Amino acid sequence: MLETIKIAISPPIQVGGSLFTAEQLTTIGAVAGANVTIEMTPFGQLYMEVPLDEQEPIAEKLEQAGLEVYPAGFVTKSLIACNFCKGAEEAGLDVAKTLNASIAGIITPTPIKIGYAGCALGTSEPLLKDISVVKMRNTYDIFVGGEPKGLKASLAELLIAGLQEEQLVPIIMALIYYYNEHAKGKEKFKKFIHRVSLEHLQQLIAE
Repeated sequence: MLETIKIAISPPIQVGGSLFTAEQLTTIGAVAGANVTIEMTPFGQLYMEVPLDEQEPIAEKLEQAGLEVYPAGFVTKSLIACNFCKGAEEAGLDVAKTLNASIAGIITPTPIKIGYAGCALGTSEPLLKDISVVKMRNTYDIFVGGEPKGLKASLAELLIAGLQEEQLVPIIMALIYYYNEHAKGKEKFKKFIHRVSLEHLQQLIAE
């Protein structure tokens, strides 16, 4: 029996949001083949099963077409960003790209969704993500613990405000690694936040 592995495919973070070109979609179809189904996930990635022994050359072809390829499953997802409607510079496109390159694909107890909004309008619904960054003029706020699903859906809470861009990656990486180290089994990030408390995490990142 042919051994397969699921991969996650994303377009690059860009002005306009999650945009695929016709060439990129053609490439995805070509490497997938006629009998493979492709899943559109709620977090903006396409999931596709590929033969395990062909994973690397398939990923290379997709990346040559300008796509990004990540592991699927229990990992941090690629950054769920806004459309940068205020423009690349004002909305912090380069900051979002740097953040995505740092956090996407880290193995975690449960999947982690990380959001980014380039202004307080929050069109990417950042407060419904596990971790989110919102640009507030010249500084950034980090929120944690959003939950979009179920009867107990809830908004993320403010963890820290007024950050400079160089502070974002170290703080978010610290949150992810602390969660990895202290989560109980497959404890969801929201439940983890409530158990350890927001105040404890605020003290952690202040050290």
